[in-house]
Order: sequence, then C-alpha cells, then structure tokens
Amino acid sequence: MRDDIINVLKNSDKALTVYELQDALGLQDVSDITKLSEELRKLEEDVIIYCSNKGRYMMLEDSHLRKGTLRANKKGFGFVEIENMEDDVYIAPENMNGAIHDDIVLVEITSKMNLDRLEGRILKVLKRQVERYIGEINFDKKGMGHITLDDSKIKLDIQVSKEDSLNAVDGHKVVVELIKKLNNNLKYRGKVVEIIGHKNDPGVDILSIVYKYNINTEFPVEVKEEVKDLPMEVRDIDMVGRRDLRDLEIFTIDGDDTKDIDDAISIERMSNGHYKLGVHIADVSYYVKEGSPLDNEAMERGTSVYLVDRVIPMLPHELSNGICSLNPNVDRLAISCIMEFDQEGKQLDYEIFSSVIRSRIQMTYKKVNSILEDNVVPEGYEPFENSLRLMAELADILRKMKIKRGYIDFEVDEAKILVDEDCKPTKVVLRDRGTGEKLIEDFMIAANECVATHIYFMSLPFIYRVHEVPKEEKLRSYLGFVGSLGYQIPGDLKDNSPKTVQKIVKFLEDKPEFKILSSLLLRSMQKAVYRPENLGHYGLASQCYTHFTSPIRRYPDTTVHRLLRTYLFDKQLDMGTIRKWEEKLVYISEHSSDRERASVDCEREVEDMKMAEYMEGHIGEEFEGMISSVTSFGMFVELDNLIEGLVPLRDMKDFFHYDEEHMTLIGERSHVKYTIGERLLIKVVRASKEDKTIDFEVVRKL
Repeated sequence: MRDDIINVLKNSDKALTVYELQDALGLQDVSDITKLSEELRKLEEDVIIYCSNKGRYMMLEDSHLRKGTLRANKKGFGFVEIENMEDDVYIAPENMNGAIHDDIVLVEITSKMNLDRLEGRILKVLKRQVERYIGEINFDKKGMGHITLDDSKIKLDIQVSKEDSLNAVDGHKVVVELIKKLNNNLKYRGKVVEIIGHKNDPGVDILSIVYKYNINTEFPVEVKEEVKDLPMEVRDIDMVGRRDLRDLEIFTIDGDDTKDIDDAISIERMSNGHYKLGVHIADVSYYVKEGSPLDNEAMERGTSVYLVDRVIPMLPHELSNGICSLNPNVDRLAISCIMEFDQEGKQLDYEIFSSVIRSRIQMTYKKVNSILEDNVVPEGYEPFENSLRLMAELADILRKMKIKRGYIDFEVDEAKILVDEDCKPTKVVLRDRGTGEKLIEDFMIAANECVATHIYFMSLPFIYRVHEVPKEEKLRSYLGFVGSLGYQIPGDLKDNSPKTVQKIVKFLEDKPEFKILSSLLLRSMQKAVYRPENLGHYGLASQCYTHFTSPIRRYPDTTVHRLLRTYLFDKQLDMGTIRKWEEKLVYISEHSSDRERASVDCEREVEDMKMAEYMEGHIGEEFEGMISSVTSFGMFVELDNLIEGLVPLRDMKDFFHYDEEHMTLIGERSHVKYTIGERLLIKVVRASKEDKTIDFEVVRKL
C-alpha cells in the first residue's frame, strides 16, 4: 500500500484528503482504511509526505518543506543543505528551534523561491546525527561538571554529575553522551563514557579531534588475538599456485618515513622496443579473511588516517608495517599487474596474477629525484640507475597520453607541518612533488585502470572509484568569475568535458593568481567517491577506474583484491557469488566514501589547529600572502606556505561593501578594492589553537 499511496500523490495535481486517497486507491474495507491511516502516519514520520493544517496530503517535494542537514555557525545561525537543491537555506538564530550542527532537520522555506537567498525555519529535528560529544570538563563548587564543547558550532549546555564523570578532573578532555533533556531544547544531563586525557598532555589535542570523527585508535581484543595467529613471514604453503618473481628486479619508492609499503614496481625494455611495466601490490586480502574480526574492523575503519605526528592505521602494525608491507630483502605475497606499452603509451597487453616477490631496495622520493632531476646518484642506488631512467621515460610517455585524452592536473600544493617531540609545530612548509612522486602516480593510475577495465568487461560486480561530470551551472559560474578578473579564455567552452577544464587550467597556469584560481576550480568539481557502478573518472579523463594499489590503507582496495581472487584466481563465478557481491558492494561503497570523508575532515581540522598553534608564536609578525577568498564578513589571505587567515571586516578601517558576483570588497570612503588573487603584506594580530582560527590585518598591497 505504501508504494500505491506514493504513486497516487506523485501523479495528483493537488493535495488530497484521506477520503480522496481512499477513493483513488479503491479502498472499501475497514481494515484497509485503518491500514491507510497507519501508512500515512509512517510516511509522515519518514518525511516522505506532508500533511497540511487542512488535512491534505502531498509529497514533501511538492510542499514548502524540505529535509536536510543543518550546518551551524558558531554565531548562532546556520544553513540547511538539501539534496538536489543548488542553494542552501539560511536559518536565523531565532528559527533554529533547538537544532544543532549536523542534525537532520525538517525545514520550512519562508522566503520566496526566486529570491537571491532562501530563508527558512526549522520545524523539527528528525535525527540527531552526533551521539557523542567531545569537550573539556570543569566542576563547579557544588560538584556538578560542565562541558565546554570543542566544536563551538554546537550550542549545547551539558551537565555531568560526579557519579557519571568516570572520576574526571578539571581540564580533562572527555567523550560525553546525552542521557536526559533538561528544561529546554539545548540543556542536557550527560555522562562521561571515556577520558581522552588532560588538555595539557602532549597529543591530547589531536586525539580530541580523532574522537570527534569516531575514528578508532585501538584495535579490539578479538582482532589482536587473530593477529597473534598470523604468520609473520611467507611460508612454502603460502606460495602454492603463485608465480615466483623473486629473481625479478623489483623495488619500492616512498617517502622518507613510510613504513606501510603497498606497492613495488619493475620495468623491462622488450626486444620489440616496448616497455613491460610491473606494478606489484601487497596481497592484503590473503591475510585478512572475509568476515573475520580483522576484516570487520578494517571495513569499519575504511582507511588509515594520516595526521601530523602519527598514523592511525586501518590494519594493525603487525600487518601494515610487517607481513603485508613490501619491505626490502624479504619474501612477500603480492598481486601483480604486468602491462606492455608501446612508444606512444598505448597499452597492448597485460596480465593480472598472484605472485611472490622480493624487493631489492626501499628507495625514497628524495634520492630518486636526486638521480632524475639533479643527475646525482646516491650511494646504493647505482645498480638501479638505468631502471629508474627507463621508468622516467615511460612515465613521461604515459603522462603525455593522459594529457592528450583530457587528464586535469590542478597542481594544488599541500602543506607539511613539522612538529617536535611534544607535537608542537616548529615549521610549515610545502610538500615536494617531484619526478619520483609523479612517476609512481602515473604507474599506479595505469594499474588501477587496467584492473578496473578487465573486470568491467567481464560484467561482474565491482567497486569503482568514480568522479562525475561537474554541474554545468558551477562551471559557468566559475567562468563568469574568471571573466570578471579580466581573463577571457579563448576557444569553444560549450561543453563540460575534461578537455574543457584542462583548457581552462592551461590558460590560467601562467597567471600570478593561478594557485588560488586552480583551487577554486577544483572546489567547483564533484567529489570523487566509491560506487558499485562504473561512472568514469572525470579528473583523470578515465572511462573506467578503481583503487587497487593501496590495500594496506584503503578498504576498497582490499575489496578489489578479494574480488580479483574470487573471479580470476579461484574462478568463483556462480550466481550465488555474484548476487552476494551485488548486495555487499553497495554498503562497502557508501561506507568507504563516508569514512574517507571523515578521515579527510579530521586531517584538515588537525592541520587547521596546528597551523593556528604555530601562528600563536608569530603574533605581530608580517608575512606576504594572496587573497584566497572574499566573503561578506571579510577576506581570507593564504600565505606562501598555505597557512590561511581571515582579515575580518570589523577590523578594517573603512566600511567595505561586498560584491558577491565579482568576489570583491570595495571601501565606501577610500574606494580601495580587494579582489581574489591580489598579493598583500599582512600582520598576524590573533591566533587561537582552541578555535582553530587566525586573524590578519592588511599592512599594504604588494
């Protein structure tokens, strides 16, 4: 009956009373009419339909109500993000109705839909997404604990009795659950479920953010017990049925401090002049058995999390740094993808098989770049110089081939925060991205495409890494903004194919504000996610793509390995297996995408905090930077090391008007204009590690 009700309401040109619904559905029996009332109630609760004050039912999408996610601001107002709606709905502080940041809410749109800004009021909190809160506990004279939440956007007054405090003391960072609502929407009684540590203890600041994103820092007992029974070296029985590649020259290239080594590479010039590239990936799924405690925990985590001073691994160190890591001079199990490329970069042949390998040397990007960029061969690298030069030759060909098809290199820099033994930031620098880094990226992309394409043409259930086509209106808006800066991009830009965006990047790359404009363009793209359907990868201009090359640190890659073993090595192609994976991959894709987002947000928040802490030691100092964003409350300036701070309008000496279309601030009296991409000399006036904020003031334009 539920589907019938929805069908009637969707096809009706007006809202219907319960009696009109009875007639439309042809209901006569009392039991059917009772069932109709029950289904209508459930559909209302699920926020699929809406009942007006006059008792008329309609689809929610046809009403002035919407379901969405509240993104609150620490000043008290918020915006509701609604799926399939381009604009968010502004919620004034007096219309929040007890909702807090990240709540799923029912919002009534009160402004006219054709206005520049949608406004509304929250009618109901449908679901409180956050169940546990992180904050600092302090006790009053009566022994009642009060929680100062880390997230200033969440406006909750949480009180904790001594009995529910786990014996926490003043200054402890704690995890709190709500147990009882008190006398208003935002006042609660809570209980401490975990003590993170004292706020002044080294590393507790980062742990507080880790807990906020529900990232597990400890492995369950059953996982630790399972790991104890795993072999810590490759045995004869493990090599049965594998191709022995231990005599092949294979090696790894990673960062200086990398301990979880997923991928190794090999190369050979064939007699016909072609290149034979080997990409050998740690065979994690051989050790992580499907459905085991180890597998369940890895799936729950979804990804390793890389923070400024630590890694929170997806797999225990015994695997991630041990038996699964492709360490040098030891036997390791792998899944190998061997590809043949011609001199134009076209892939002519390939093989995918299980193998046993022995890496000859653990190379670093720094030393590889010394050879390929500076022509200086570090000690110990002499036997591999020719192979590295041949790899660089092939990587250059592959990159040109990718660019030819539309590959987009946004060239967005990344910051690296250096810390001391107490996790205090000492320096913020740009990460290197040299020839070695690009070489590995090119080879991994080739292997990912090869594996994805092979399974795609077998028409079997699979997990893909997809990056959908950007929304046309966002691209048009970006082009309009670039035009307002005086840049008219030549040529036909009617479509939104990768080559169009590539052309935009190419045109802008020699402009002084390129880094900012490239970052803004990237933000106008869709987010890459995992899906059980092949929708292509827009940024790579790839028709078929997956993640195969990092199974130690990403669960989708582990899943890809498991599917390769199921389909290719064990030949399990029965309908039962296919149906199982059709169902399972839907959850794995969604959950892995969610955990990836949480990981990225966690990493970004930790970086914001550490950058603010670093700048606390530089208040009063002057730096050069570029305007990276302009808003109605001020402008953001990004320093050359990617630290970003706000120049608040309230601190500026003139009254500035905000021109949203051109993203410009114009002084009322001085007529001074500030636009994205302009370089400024700024002074640091405020910085707060707790609030993760940095404030600048303008010294002068440069």
